[in-house]
Amino acid sequence: MEELYCIGCGAQIQTKDKEKAGYTPSAALEKGLETGEVYCQRCFRLRHYNEITDVNISDDEFLKLLHEVGDSQALVVNVVDIFDFNGSIIPGLPRFVAGNDVLLVGNKKDILPKSVKDGKVTQWLTERAHEEGIRPVDVVLTSAQNNTAIRELIDKIDAYRKGRDVYVVGVTNVGKSTLINAIIQEITGDQNVITTSRFPGTTLDKIEIPLDDGSYIFDTPGIIHRHQMAHYLSAKDLKYVSPKKEIKPKTYQLNPEQTLFLGGLARFDYISGEKQGFTVFLDNNLKLHRTKMIGADAFYDKHVGSLLMPPGPKDLAGFPNLVKHEFTITEKTDIVFSGLGWIRVTGKARIAAWAPEGVAVLLRKALI
Repeated sequence: MEELYCIGCGAQIQTKDKEKAGYTPSAALEKGLETGEVYCQRCFRLRHYNEITDVNISDDEFLKLLHEVGDSQALVVNVVDIFDFNGSIIPGLPRFVAGNDVLLVGNKKDILPKSVKDGKVTQWLTERAHEEGIRPVDVVLTSAQNNTAIRELIDKIDAYRKGRDVYVVGVTNVGKSTLINAIIQEITGDQNVITTSRFPGTTLDKIEIPLDDGSYIFDTPGIIHRHQMAHYLSAKDLKYVSPKKEIKPKTYQLNPEQTLFLGGLARFDYISGEKQGFTVFLDNNLKLHRTKMIGADAFYDKHVGSLLMPPGPKDLAGFPNLVKHEFTITEKTDIVFSGLGWIRVTGKARIAAWAPEGVAVLLRKALI
């Protein structure tokens, strides 16, 4: 078959992979060939429904895009996932946006327990951003899924951009496209089907959303973080690492030499210290199992894919081995399993955190 290209964004048309650029269903392709207008599914939704969907690009393409941001006079809106802050930071962002203001948006605030005050989260995000070399002009907490604080975000974008263009950047899975869609809906007030797109630029490197004064909001593709748990799970199991509802923390009283399995995805060993409570912040549906450290290796080998799920039995073959990371804790600290959640340690302890090879495990000041 001859190579076909989307007339909206220029991507090569393909019918195999929904996640990749240029995807269009076979039936839609046949209709497009009849009319002479072949669009990928992403551009079709953009044209007819004003619905933006994220697209993944390579690291090199993303670096090129960041250079473009750095070379322009713009406000940079950096969207991060509050539930997975470390996994949603863009490496090297401060270097690329040098000279441009950064507005930090903490998305998915609805996932945190309601008892956590916004002021505490804002302060915590600011501190973590500073550690990464980012000095935001402001921090806004939103929930794109629940349309929380969208008007506040729009007002702050308008105040800080000072007539400049706006670039919205973020890694995949932070809810950036949902947020952009909520902004468009709030600005236009239009939820109905629109037959022509309001957005002139639908190229794969960015989507241009025109503003009244001739400037643009540029929605950029998400960069993939290689060390996130999501990359090792099937589509069915992604729900365990992308909570959609408020998480309910669970506290486990552990003696030294006890182990807690987080499904089959990770493991937490309490090596030494006084008996104490460890609080787990994970998706509510992930099953946890407590056992003795002495037989934990054999327990995992026997039960992973059955009692310890996910991964399910079909996914075991491609699932990496768990790798051990040991830490000595002296103050209230979160042990973060990148893209999965965290365990809060309050007292002095020697612990080991096990995660799939390639998935980051790190310590940070406790969020809650």
